Amino acid sequence: MLNFTLNENQRMIADMIRDFGAKEITPFRKDWDDKQHFPIELFKKLGQLGLMGVLVPHEYGGAGFGYFEYVTAIAELAKLDPAIGLSMAAHNSLCTNHILMFGSEEQKQKYLPKLATCEWLGAWGLTEPNTGSDAGNMRTVAKKDGDYYIINGAKNFITHGFSGDVAVVIARTGEIGDSHGMTAFVVEKGTPGFRGGRKEDKLGMRASETAEMIFEDCKVHESQVLGEVGEGFIQSMKVLDGGRISIAALSLGIAEGALEASIQYSKERQQFNQPISKFQGISFKLADMATQVEAASLLTFKAADLKNRGEKVTLEGAQAKYYSSEVAVSVSNEAVQIFGGYGFTKDYPVEKYYRDAKLCTIGEGTSEIQKLVISREVLRK
Repeated sequence: MLNFTLNENQRMIADMIRDFGAKEITPFRKDWDDKQHFPIELFKKLGQLGLMGVLVPHEYGGAGFGYFEYVTAIAELAKLDPAIGLSMAAHNSLCTNHILMFGSEEQKQKYLPKLATCEWLGAWGLTEPNTGSDAGNMRTVAKKDGDYYIINGAKNFITHGFSGDVAVVIARTGEIGDSHGMTAFVVEKGTPGFRGGRKEDKLGMRASETAEMIFEDCKVHESQVLGEVGEGFIQSMKVLDGGRISIAALSLGIAEGALEASIQYSKERQQFNQPISKFQGISFKLADMATQVEAASLLTFKAADLKNRGEKVTLEGAQAKYYSSEVAVSVSNEAVQIFGGYGFTKDYPVEKYYRDAKLCTIGEGTSEIQKLVISREVLRK
């Protein structure tokens, strides 16, 4: 049975992030957002706090926590700056987790300690310019050449695609459309033929780097294959099951941040000689927002509980991601409305929540893909 009270580790993490964020994130987030600056030095500090290897076991230099602590960490970072929460989540749940789940012992020993401390920043390459949700049609190809694979192609919309020190990359080693025709590789920065490309100029999440990864006759030794040849797509779907919990947690943090800001503002803002919270038009908005946030929290922690117990989370992860991301958009939209004209300015945080929230309905599977996953799962029953 799911325990609804925060455990001691969750409380400790939440307090630590609030204290850290007040000094290291909040004073700079507007400047980072305005300049689309990726504060890589901040992530080194997050690594020192254990937040870049939350799920990595102690023997590989990680914090060794479970998904309750992980969800709490992402949500608390997202309240401060969703872009920072996004980069932290992508590093943990995609690149690092893929190696943790499917890497050999040698690969784990080599990469996880560096990733867990953020000595190395991780990237994960699945999406391509012409294959967003249609990953089976990827055009990035890896051809065997003796003991090596030669990779050619490009990935886009990759978190840390330019600044990442190591990337897990999915490339086609078989026929187009064959779910067993793709393979995962670990590719280090500096490998000849591998480079970062154009950095995206984005609506929101602007302090999280999103860029291309380009492969031009990139020569990768067969020892860099993750798991079995041909299993890259299957591995990716399993990685994304957990990754969707990350985006649910990110969405939850955005919604909680927008709700908290709205409650505080509604008590302070005076109209007609009383706080606007006294008006039913505002108080009912807050009631709806609070209920949606609570429901998103329950779905997210239910998925985290199943993940902690090693159970399948395809349905629950998709439900949590779908609902929580839509709630983040809805609640941040209402927050801007409650703030009125001030909500449309950069003097208050809700306009940033509003811009950042939309990514959550797109990244790691759009809302439409989540509904496809959910419907398939429920129809199997």
